[in-house]
Amino acid sequence: MGANRRTVVLAVGAVFSLLALAACGGGGGQGGGSGGGGQLDVLVGANSNYPEQQQEWFTHIQDAFRARTGAEVRFETFASAADEQKRIQTAVVSGEGPDVYSLGTTFTPVAQATRAFVELGDAEWAAIGGRERFTPATLAMSGPDATHQVGIPFLSRPFAMAYNTELFAQAGLSGPPTTWDQFVEYGKQLTKDGVYGAAIAYSDDYDPWKFIWMFANQYGNKLVDGDRVRLDDPTVQRAYQEYFGFLTEDRIVSPEAVGWKNPQALASFAEGKAAMMLMTTPTSIPTLEKSAVAGKFAYAPMPAVPPGESALAPGGVPATTIVSGDNIAIADYSDNKDLALQFVELVTSEEEQLHYTEVFGDLPTNAAAAQKVTSSNAQLAPILQAGATAVPTPFTGAWSEVQLALTNVTVQSRAELAAGGVPPEVIAARLAEAQGTSQAALDRAGQ
Repeated sequence: MGANRRTVVLAVGAVFSLLALAACGGGGGQGGGSGGGGQLDVLVGANSNYPEQQQEWFTHIQDAFRARTGAEVRFETFASAADEQKRIQTAVVSGEGPDVYSLGTTFTPVAQATRAFVELGDAEWAAIGGRERFTPATLAMSGPDATHQVGIPFLSRPFAMAYNTELFAQAGLSGPPTTWDQFVEYGKQLTKDGVYGAAIAYSDDYDPWKFIWMFANQYGNKLVDGDRVRLDDPTVQRAYQEYFGFLTEDRIVSPEAVGWKNPQALASFAEGKAAMMLMTTPTSIPTLEKSAVAGKFAYAPMPAVPPGESALAPGGVPATTIVSGDNIAIADYSDNKDLALQFVELVTSEEEQLHYTEVFGDLPTNAAAAQKVTSSNAQLAPILQAGATAVPTPFTGAWSEVQLALTNVTVQSRAELAAGGVPPEVIAARLAEAQGTSQAALDRAGQ
């Protein structure tokens, strides 16, 4: 374990800031936290939209797994992307922690770069039903190539927009906007009588950076270009100004949205107080179908033409959603790898994937389950359209630092946002800091 442990530490050092990790480096590193094989520790993201249903799902899977294997499953949760990164780095460096991680797809490159997770060979894929069990598109973020994969597709979650068909009809609008300028135009028409044009969660722990990534790509900036991070590019400042401007300049978003996370934005749309909701997923369906807008909403891909433009900029990509969802990774330090594979086989089975979709709305990654869900629900067609053209984020171990830096610009700007506007020079200064931390992370990842 010693040589392997040292390799892990060096790899993590290339990816993460190690300031907080030195104190963790002296552990024994033998086996996972679950010990003798009778218990499997699993880390997943806390579901803020459906917390009670998630606890019920935990119990459901614990019962099913016990019936199959006689072993227990213990679930732990993380609450944000920053918490997610911290949990990974602490476990990797100490060699102790969960046996199984359910990670956002954009964190799979980080897990891959640590070399602390099981790289899947033919035997591992066979144990969980084979690669062919999964829809091909969901394998796009499993690893840098088909022979170096640590991420097993668990959930598919393309981003789209929801819109209130009744309010659109009353306003004489025949369909959703197809450009961001049209989105603003429609939003202004729809903002009246206590209803705002759009619901956006500016304080969400996961989503703000996705707007900036989306606009920057549409302007022609991939944010990471080879060995260069491009957060200091003018397109990124423009992306923030447009994102903040929906609230402060266009005034098509409720001022309360500065403090909203996704559940509050979803609640606003569900109550009919917002005509459009951006950056939403199929997970909104269970809520909306029981709400005041039941039967009065539809989905559409978000516009692909960037704000202030009538067409994509030169080099622009019609990005509207990342390749989004959750992947499962198995810790290499785990003493319970066989149990871990049995857990993965269970939760990615057709039966369990259909059950998960029914409860939470996430789309299955199991190909047979996905076929059943999508062929029986026309409502999902626009979301599937968005997913089919999804653009992956750069597959670099530095990406988590980049997306956290982008999120931090929004976090730092909330006070000015609440006061009515974020000055361009303030955004520029925060982006300069974000550029520095992100470039340093990319440099470490490349060493």
